[in-house]
Parts: sequence; C-alpha cells; structure tokens
Amino acid sequence: MTLIVHHLENSRSQRILWLLEELGLAYEVKRYERDPKTMLAPPELKQVHPLGKSPVIADDNRIIAETGAIVEYLVERGGGRLGAPGNRDAALRYRHYLHYAEGSMMPPLFAMLVLGRLGVLGLPARKPIQAMLDTHLDWLETELADRPWFAGADFTAADVMMSFPIEAARSRAGLDGRRPQLIDWLERCHARPAYGRALDRGGPYAYA
Repeated sequence: MTLIVHHLENSRSQRILWLLEELGLAYEVKRYERDPKTMLAPPELKQVHPLGKSPVIADDNRIIAETGAIVEYLVERGGGRLGAPGNRDAALRYRHYLHYAEGSMMPPLFAMLVLGRLGVLGLPARKPIQAMLDTHLDWLETELADRPWFAGADFTAADVMMSFPIEAARSRAGLDGRRPQLIDWLERCHARPAYGRALDRGGPYAYA
C-alpha cells in the first residue's frame, strides 16, 4: 500500500513531505486548500480523521495523526535515519525538540496568528505574547551558537520539526537578522535539496 500524505496548504504537513524526501521514502500527496474566508481546513479532512486536521498519513491501513507522532513513525520506517543521535546528550536534545516544537513554541505563535486576525481588538494582547516569543527566540539563538543543528553536529528529524515554528516566527513574530544563528539555520534548511523537492511535491508554500 502506498503511503499517502493528506497535506493542507501552508501548514505543518509541509514538514512531513520534507522528511519523506530526506528519507527517500515513496509517497503520494493529497493536497487540500484552506477555506479562503476562515482559513480553516476543508471538511473533507474529517473523512480521513475525525479531528479534520493535517498532517495525517495513511500507510498500510494505518491512519496516523499529529506531526510528532508521524515523524517518529517515519523515522522508524526509514530504519532510524535522522533519528536520535548515538551521543546521549544529543539524543536528549533530539527528543526535547521533537516535543518542544509543538508543545512550547507553537501555542504562542498560534495566539499571535489569532490576535492578528482580530485587528485592533487584538492589540492589547500582542505585547505580552510577543515578549513570550522573544524569550523563546533569544534562547533558541543561544542554542545554535555552538552547534550547527538543534540536536548537535548532524541534521536530524528534530530540525524538520523545528522548521515550521521558526518559519512562522519569521512570518509573524519578528524573527529577522537580529538573530543571525536562527536565520542561518533556516536558510540552510531551505537550501537542502530534499526541502526543494518537498516544495515541488506539495505545491505553493507561504513560508519557504
């Protein structure tokens, strides 16, 4: 059975396409467009998974949701490539960032997205949320000061997981050249051939 990625435009699922390209695994893409008014996923995704969100993959009669869970599944399916490094400290950092990307970084970024859509009504809350995000970005900048990738010396699936929140931070949370380590890391991610192939497979992506 062919692995199918249910891919929503401008979403977390772009990371799954990228990881699949890095691992060299065969897959098909079923692309979904957001509602142009609400920017929500279309109702068709609920036919795949009751939560109606992306990413979701279908593989060997299994339906798997949640980006982190999908990443772990694909790393295992790929024979452990791009998984936890052998060094204990690097392995702990790898696991940390697999969970940190969605558990700690994305909630304030999502809040900033919602506040932006509220217009002037959202202005009072933007400053404290931005301060929270600045704390994250400042810390991440120091994390990359003495190693090229988030887990350590080598590129791993942890970097794939971190790509979407860093891309979102550049789009709506003030990430710019004042944090050169993060910008350099993101540019190196975008320069990877597999990242380009994923863009070709997934279609237009606002954060590339």
